Amino acid sequence: MSEIRFTSEHEWVRVENGVGTVGVSDYAQSQLGDVVFVELPAVGSSLNKGAEAAVVESVKAASEIYAPLSGEVVAINDDLVAQPGTVNEDPMEKGWFFKLRLTDPGELATLMDQAGYDEYVKGLA
Repeated sequence: MSEIRFTSEHEWVRVENGVGTVGVSDYAQSQLGDVVFVELPAVGSSLNKGAEAAVVESVKAASEIYAPLSGEVVAINDDLVAQPGTVNEDPMEKGWFFKLRLTDPGELATLMDQAGYDEYVKGLA
């Protein structure tokens, strides 16, 4: 079973067989408001941990989505381009943004687990 890890910028990553699926947390989508546009990275592009990877625009603001780990983009969620509201409806499953083939799996240890992220979000209130 895969484990979800989180960044302090509210991205999540679920790693299976060396590939990380990336999205934004439920907290992030609730802070964004209604998502109306998503710009995704190009398949084949290389991303470094912490680099800007995608853009999401909502009725409130535009925000960058950062790569939680380093790797090569191997897939994007084309459904989000046509239906960006999926980010609000199902941020942890159908609302994923892109998949990365990890170049440094050790970076996973720098991210928060679910309990740590929940504590982090509590501290933001």
